[in-house]
Amino acid sequence: MKDEIENKNLNGTGSMAKGFEKLHELSDDPQVNKLLNEVVSRLKNYTEDQTTRLNELMKIGVALSSTRDTNKLLEMIVDKAREFTNADGGTLYLVNEDEQVLNFSILQNTSQGTRSGGATGVKITLAPVPLVVDGKPNHKNVSAFVANAGEPVNIPNVYEVDGFDFSGVRAYDKHTNYLSKSMLVIPMRNYKDEIIGVLQLINAQDPETGEVIAFANEYQILTEALASQAAVALDNATLIHELQNLFESFIRTIAAAIDEKSPYTGGHIERVANLTMDIAKRINATTEGPFADVEFTEDELTELRLAAWLHDTGKITTPEYVIDKKVKLETIFDRLELVRMRFEVAIANEKIRSLEAKISSGESIKEPEGPKADTIDPESMIEQLSDDFNFIADNNATSEFVSEEKLNRIKEIAGRKVNTSIGVETMLTSNEFYNLSIRKMNLTTEEREMINNHATMTFKLLEELPFPKNQKNVPFIASSHHEKLNGKGYPLGLNAEDIPLTVRILTLADVFEALTSSDRPYKEPKKLSQAVRILGFTVKDGEMDPDVVDFFLKEKMHIEYAKAFLKPDMIDLE
Repeated sequence: MKDEIENKNLNGTGSMAKGFEKLHELSDDPQVNKLLNEVVSRLKNYTEDQTTRLNELMKIGVALSSTRDTNKLLEMIVDKAREFTNADGGTLYLVNEDEQVLNFSILQNTSQGTRSGGATGVKITLAPVPLVVDGKPNHKNVSAFVANAGEPVNIPNVYEVDGFDFSGVRAYDKHTNYLSKSMLVIPMRNYKDEIIGVLQLINAQDPETGEVIAFANEYQILTEALASQAAVALDNATLIHELQNLFESFIRTIAAAIDEKSPYTGGHIERVANLTMDIAKRINATTEGPFADVEFTEDELTELRLAAWLHDTGKITTPEYVIDKKVKLETIFDRLELVRMRFEVAIANEKIRSLEAKISSGESIKEPEGPKADTIDPESMIEQLSDDFNFIADNNATSEFVSEEKLNRIKEIAGRKVNTSIGVETMLTSNEFYNLSIRKMNLTTEEREMINNHATMTFKLLEELPFPKNQKNVPFIASSHHEKLNGKGYPLGLNAEDIPLTVRILTLADVFEALTSSDRPYKEPKKLSQAVRILGFTVKDGEMDPDVVDFFLKEKMHIEYAKAFLKPDMIDLE
């Protein structure tokens, strides 16, 4: 399409020139022929120049529409406008949200070596330009006038014009030894025909002599077209940016809600997400080692960030009593109290038996109905029952490995019976015995499967969301943080070749946070040295990427994280 336009423009120029050539061939007067030749030459130069400008404008429009970084876009607008008009300086103002002031966004001046705002990192300290003064539109300031009136202003010499207050410009010139002369100020309108900003160009220069000249009318028209394109591009970029912010804010809200679902996991997702991105950005910055050639694109970093924030989405479906399970007998509540009641009844029965023996004064004691009374004397039995309950209570609360000896004792206690108000009961129900027999930690096989299932649910839930093309891998990355290089992870049991670097980074962040977290109900947090040692074991067992772990430790990111989130007594490495 662009080539067609260029060809049409050039062909049109050629036709006009040929027409003039035929015209002057009809004249025998040399003076007329000379004049016609001069006209043809000037016309050709003008049309070729305009064609070049139009083509350049079209290229600028394409460049503007393809840029999504707002700061870069703002700079590009001023750069291209100055290049277009050969202006020495340029300023871009944006109307603030309440439409009360114009904020400086870009400030450039070649003669003074000034380049600030936008992506430069140099902050503009100039005060905003008020759009309203004393309740009325500000028409004294030329930029404010253009924003309020929506009309362009082309001034050949700011020192020879009335109607605008250029005292600030003159003071600036005096202070910097600069001479502001010509000025072109253009409103920037979005697709709603709203003024969103003002483009101000200073001192057009003759390309051959460098002399400051007025902005030509044809440049004004083309610059207005550029400003319109720029406004639409800026509006689109802003809209995309706002939508992206809204989406990510929504994601962070969901993550916070998941963390708050349990009082024991608050902040987990945020810590994992931040650590994940720290590792990824540090890998991007390294110029040596196995990651020297790795450079994540902005899209890949965005994809990883979203995945990190969403990696525990599936826990929405995990029962709270499983997530919050602090002790082995806990479901909706800690069932140890039910066990305690049975032991108290058994102890009470033994006390009754003891009293009956004393009352009988040696006479035969009638055995109570139900389980046969133990031959052990009541006092010894009471002591035994108390000791057994304390054993059960200790085992209920521990997450350490349960020995075979302890398991046998639990089984023995579970087989005993006691008379209660509802009949004969075992000291432990089958479910209580099953939970107390957990060899390590506090979760049963079924409960651990419930927790592990959150990875599968994460994928299922996220797969339903219409992620854009450049974020299509978010569901996979988010749901794969429990995969292991040796193929023994879940939910898919992926092998090393199927696990990308982004997933490996997220996995490390999640594991390290979990190891050192002090808010997990089912385990004690590991000291920093212990966590590092466990990371080494995961590498040795073929679970985690050795390069990622090694990079993490060599960069001392574990130390940085520990200083930020671990209690001082947990930090035993430097």
